[in-house]
Amino acid sequence: MSTALPPSVELREVGPRDGLQVESPLPVEDRMRLVRALAAAGFGTIEVGSFVSPKAVPAMVDSAAVVQASKELGGFRVAGVVLNARGATDAVAAGVDELTAGVSASEGYSQSNTRMSIADALGHLEKICATGRDAGVAIDVTISCCFGSPYEGEIAPSEVAKLVTRARELGATSVGLADTTGMATPRGVRELLAEVGGPDIGMHFHETRGTGLVNVFASLQGGVTRFDSSVGGLGGSPFAKGAAGNVATEGVVNLLDDLGIESGVDLPKLLEAATLLEGLVGHELPSPVFKAGPRIAA
Repeated sequence: MSTALPPSVELREVGPRDGLQVESPLPVEDRMRLVRALAAAGFGTIEVGSFVSPKAVPAMVDSAAVVQASKELGGFRVAGVVLNARGATDAVAAGVDELTAGVSASEGYSQSNTRMSIADALGHLEKICATGRDAGVAIDVTISCCFGSPYEGEIAPSEVAKLVTRARELGATSVGLADTTGMATPRGVRELLAEVGGPDIGMHFHETRGTGLVNVFASLQGGVTRFDSSVGGLGGSPFAKGAAGNVATEGVVNLLDDLGIESGVDLPKLLEAATLLEGLVGHELPSPVFKAGPRIAA
């Protein structure tokens, strides 16, 4: 694995979806206030909503309205999460530029999170990919629990590799490797990238055990140039006991700026978005860089 760092990376901001999905529901206008602030910070792709049952994820109700308002705003790619063909159809009708679909490397997590087996999830993924292809929409397939699961423990890289191969066969535009429960380490990152590396691979880390940024750095050394992150460090899965929020976007940008790696994201404007978010959710954000400020203020 190369240790040379890439000159630039793409950050997919997932705060309006992954961050807010575990919070009390916010009205569409408040969600759009956050999206507008993030767009002003320079993100090329923002995941703004989730097309799932409002009973399962109440905070993501009216995601179609958020997508439509985001498209009117313009200037960035609009992504939405889907779990099945109906969700994909609804997301395409709303106007998304990218579908984010998922399958888990953990059978136990898959059953708890979606009430589907891995095999069933792959069946849905095939239909989602067909819907995306027909509509000319990009498809990012996120594989959860790539580095371990609270249900099975360690997940072998070879098992993740099988899912990556299947996602590519079905037509995934890109594949995200997600550390859903915060079990990744730099060793695990190196081992998994040795098995499934490629230009279509992105990373999605959580901070359950405080290893998010070191895993980002290990991924950069492995040639990864696409990362998901969440403003303020919000997020986390309600189906994985003890799982903390996503790696904070401002922490990632602060690291990238120090390394001289271009992300296109303006850190002061991103911190303004985090300040707005803290007011919207009504509680302190977990992000250390938001609390302390960047290493050297602009």
